[in-house]
Amino acid sequence: MKQPKELVKLAYKALSDKKGGDIKIIDIHEVSVLADYFIIADGSNINQVQAMADHVQEVLGREGWECRQVEGYQNANWILLDYGDVIIHLFSREDRLFYDLERIWRDGKTFVDVEEL
Repeated sequence: MKQPKELVKLAYKALSDKKGGDIKIIDIHEVSVLADYFIIADGSNINQVQAMADHVQEVLGREGWECRQVEGYQNANWILLDYGDVIIHLFSREDRLFYDLERIWRDGKTFVDVEEL
């Protein structure tokens, strides 16, 4: 059985490959039944945010991870990729500041480097 941490590491690298900004991993498994991890990153424009989403899905798909649902791709202000135990949030920089998920989920443990997991 594949572990969520494997997915987190692959997604982190995929986002880094596309120059995702301020990538953060939040371990929420102790504070929510929603998922085990959130990954949050931002891009400087719509094209970059969409490219990050495309690349993550491509990389994870090659490794057998299936995205359950994608929300917000067309507008690309906030794209949500639902992988069950891991939910990836990709924002435009302005929308990331506005929604401030890091503050909302501050009870989770935040990692800024995948090696800390």
